[in-house]
Amino acid sequence: MDIKLINIGFGNIVSANRIIAIVSPESAPIKRIIQEARDAQRLIDATYGRRTRAVVVTDSDHVILSAVQPETVAHRIVDSDDDEGDIKETAEEDREEIE
Repeated sequence: MDIKLINIGFGNIVSANRIIAIVSPESAPIKRIIQEARDAQRLIDATYGRRTRAVVVTDSDHVILSAVQPETVAHRIVDSDDDEGDIKETAEEDREEIE
């Protein structure tokens, strides 16, 4: 089994093989999922205090908050199939997107 790691912002890495969904945090059902995960201590906040732009749901029912757009995270997963990815490049993308 080939393990793929994806940068979800600020050097935080998640196993792409464990991701079920990458969604926007605005809807009421997603806000409910976030609160339920927080209550069950399954929430991982990887935003470094910034605005949550993507919510990553894993197969272990953990919910990960990211300050990077869902499209960007998804794009990194697709790109990782083509090559190993460049951590330095993704860090620069994060800075541009958040500013």
